[in-house]
Amino acid sequence: MKRIVVAGASLAGLRAAQTLRAEGFAGELVLVGAEPHLPYDRPPLSKKQLTEALPVSATDLPVPGDLDATWILGTRADGLDAYGRTVRLSDGRDLPYDGLVIATGAAACVPAALLPLPSGVHTLRTREDAASLRADLRPGRRAVVVGGGFLGSEIAAAARACGLDVTLVVPESRPLVRQVGSAAGEFITRLHDSAGIRVLPGYRVKALVGGRRLTAVGLDDGTELAADVAVLALGAVPNVAWLAGSGIALAGGVRCDERLRVLSIDGTPMPGVVAAGDVAVVPHPHPPNSDSRSASRAAVYDGNRSSLGHWSNAVEQAAVAARTLVHGDAARPLTAIPSFWCDLHGITLRGVGLPASADEERTLERNLVDRTLEVTYHREGRFVGAVAIGRNSRIAAHRRVLAEAELARV
Repeated sequence: MKRIVVAGASLAGLRAAQTLRAEGFAGELVLVGAEPHLPYDRPPLSKKQLTEALPVSATDLPVPGDLDATWILGTRADGLDAYGRTVRLSDGRDLPYDGLVIATGAAACVPAALLPLPSGVHTLRTREDAASLRADLRPGRRAVVVGGGFLGSEIAAAARACGLDVTLVVPESRPLVRQVGSAAGEFITRLHDSAGIRVLPGYRVKALVGGRRLTAVGLDDGTELAADVAVLALGAVPNVAWLAGSGIALAGGVRCDERLRVLSIDGTPMPGVVAAGDVAVVPHPHPPNSDSRSASRAAVYDGNRSSLGHWSNAVEQAAVAARTLVHGDAARPLTAIPSFWCDLHGITLRGVGLPASADEERTLERNLVDRTLEVTYHREGRFVGAVAIGRNSRIAAHRRVLAEAELARV
């Protein structure tokens, strides 16, 4: 290959570029990024960037001096001719390629019924989003955070640490219940309560009240919550609009095989195209039994495919995708054990595997005073994941068990 284009200049794109060089690709390497910045780390945006006066550069990802890449920043990938092997850029240019890495990530999900967003309402995906939200997190203000996943919980905790009166509106029965189940979700609820956050489970937002400037958040039962600031943390939408009409299979993202090769609509690999990160939907290396009929399956899987929006997932997929471009079928498929973490109220919840796919959870330790927790997850009797607070050594042990099971499966 003479030229490889990486569409997406964030974590997955950078790691793919680094792996391409490490695996011996010596041709032209071009990274295209919609944002004007070189790659930066996103997890701190909902953590330290909201509670500490950190310089913008604190989240910069190190770019090796010998990467020898061309950067086209502030310019989106706007279209793809997959058979002609050309990426159309938002400035009108056509960029030919021999190999393509699709790593365009995802955007914040905002219900159309809530648009246009009044001043004081935020989403959080970019550096600019974090800076805008931090400026609104002033002590004594009333904040409503909508969404009970990892991002919503972290933002609520950060807002409370900044001295705001915080209400967390959760569509489910408790925060994080979809991600880590009821036991861990209840534990996190108690941590929020102890910090002074009001948790409202089982509600959805119907309206943002106030015209140009937010004054209240309207719930689906008719209640209006007075608010100076609101944050919508309702999940993410893969950035795949630019791939419409390309012949690539799009279903919840870019469909890929186990080596991250992008699939065409007929199910065959698209020549010279791989994907990684939030945009990729891959066959998970730890699928449930094929005859499963459990309701939890639909929450995580499309068949045996899944999309995991975690930091480690982007890194691991990027490496596999890059090796596939260089080595083809000789590249090892994706076998990494999923891992994730969430920082809340001075503690870190860590997890491995796929807790959200479980049909059974077992609480091994729960101590609110010491703020320690350990829960394991099982599917049809098989161990599929674990989460813990204050028990890093236990998470490491659970990871080893999952890795040994994967080796035995392969």
